[in-house]
This record gives sequence, C-alpha cells and structure tokens, in this order.
Amino acid sequence: MDGRGSDGSHGGEATVERVALTEKAAALLRELTADHGPLMFHQSGGCCDGSSPMCYPLGEFRTGAADVHLGDLDAGLPEPVPVWMSRSQFELWSHTHLTIDVVPGRGSGFSVEAPTGNRFLIRSRLMTDEEAERLE
Repeated sequence: MDGRGSDGSHGGEATVERVALTEKAAALLRELTADHGPLMFHQSGGCCDGSSPMCYPLGEFRTGAADVHLGDLDAGLPEPVPVWMSRSQFELWSHTHLTIDVVPGRGSGFSVEAPTGNRFLIRSRLMTDEEAERLE
C-alpha cells in the first residue's frame, strides 16, 4: 500500500512516498538503533499518545491485517525503518504525506526515544493532485 509497483516504480514515474524523515530524526534513529537494535514506527491514532509516531524495537509492536505499511525509511542504517498505521486511521489520512521529525520534549513512555529528552512528531501535508493520482 505504498503506491509502488512490484519493481518499486509507478508506471515509469518517480515513486510517490507516503512517509519521509528529517535528518534530525534520522540522527536520533541512528543513536537509538545503537542501543535497541533495528527499529520500527507505528503511527498512533491519538488519545493517550497524542497522535505521535511511536518508535519500537523491530517486531515489538505486532502488526497485522488491521495495519497498513506506509513505507520504509532510510535513516542511514543497515536496515530500513518500517512505518505502520492502523487501517482505520489510514482511511482518514490516505491522501496525506507524513514526515517524521524530532523536537525537544518528553515523548510517550512507550516509545524508545522517551528517555532522551526528545520526541518524535509527525509533520503532515496533503498530497498534491498529481501525487494522489500516482498512488492510485
């Protein structure tokens, strides 16, 4: 569900990605990977987590048929960092591009960055009409 064909392309055009990463967030992911091993994100649906992207050791958060794989982030690590979202939330955010960033502050106690004094957050924008067409 990341808008790519089986070869990673989309009709010969550049791939439209649903999720990206700032360099500050990539740097924090590299630090966290040194302590926790490979990581993953699951975009929270709100409530207790305040719609924060939650970062977990890879596989610690179980995904399944109720989740959508948004894409894999290149943080300059040996393995990409997969990003997931619940299918019900994806229905609302399907035409939104998400960028994972990091800011000073206390994140959720469940996300691995919580003790660092930083927290991951989502910056979003609506996809352009061209991007949305290339996803479908």
